[in-house]
Amino acid sequence: MSDPLLILAVTILAAIIAIALIIWAVRIAQRPRNALLHGGLSPELLTRALELKATDQFDQAVFLVRGETGLSHRAATRLVRKLRPAPPAPPAL
Repeated sequence: MSDPLLILAVTILAAIIAIALIIWAVRIAQRPRNALLHGGLSPELLTRALELKATDQFDQAVFLVRGETGLSHRAATRLVRKLRPAPPAPPAL
């Protein structure tokens, strides 16, 4: 009599573990992989990265962005490539 109960108990336990793993995997998958840490990019970080990029220190700019934001190398490289200096302000009238 204990064998069918043991089999049932083990089956229920396996089902619970499988459901918990699926729920955990869904939660992990919903987190963006390259989400910025601490709320985003500061103006100081952008300015420093632009300065490094302007002086042909592209790799250092990528390293700086990665360190400050937690982005992957690929995402930080894309971000630094897209950085452009702000257009000059129009003259005051």
